[in-house]
Amino acid sequence: MELLELLREAAPVMLKGAGYTLVFAVAAMVGGLAIGFPTAVMRILPWKWLRWPANVYVSLMRGTPLLVQMFVIYYGLPSVGIEFTPVTAGILALSLNSGAYLSESLRGALLSIPKGQWAASYSLGMGYGQTLRYVVMPQALRVAVPSMSNTLISLIKDTSLVSVITMTELMLATKEVIATTFQPLPLYLAAAVIYWILSLAFEQLQRFAEQRLNRSHRQS
Repeated sequence: MELLELLREAAPVMLKGAGYTLVFAVAAMVGGLAIGFPTAVMRILPWKWLRWPANVYVSLMRGTPLLVQMFVIYYGLPSVGIEFTPVTAGILALSLNSGAYLSESLRGALLSIPKGQWAASYSLGMGYGQTLRYVVMPQALRVAVPSMSNTLISLIKDTSLVSVITMTELMLATKEVIATTFQPLPLYLAAAVIYWILSLAFEQLQRFAEQRLNRSHRQS
């Protein structure tokens, strides 16, 4: 009975934190996709001067911890006159990090398309951009959806790191409740269940996207 009462009292604060977690995750997903798509395209272009900065960005984001990236953006950049609010810093860090992983997934999918399709498009008079947009990209998206979805779903869990820059999301909200109730185990377990439920919801969206893309491919 005490456990139910504890969870009932903690629910409003934790659910509010879960709402912020969802907002951060969706915003970072949009930002990550906006960064990941052009980065992937840059990495397969025949011009080395465009591939090089994209490769450096991906290597840097994948080779350093997300927590360090958040500290650099929120605590480090103000020393050179660049300041962000906690919300902006958190979303920017998550977007930059996920964008690197998304670009890698999409790059692999783009390279998986047979070169014969590029040649066939060129023979029909289509340019590089037209071939990429109308022939290669639709097929690559269908291939990349599972791995891209895994990256996006992981954002749900990665949002817990924004608590280190004083953003009140699910994890920080849980810690605040623990500080007043001194009941860490049930509350951390409750937070884990909420993260799990959010992840399951995004997994369902992933399956829906895969079904739609596969259905469109079969119809074509």
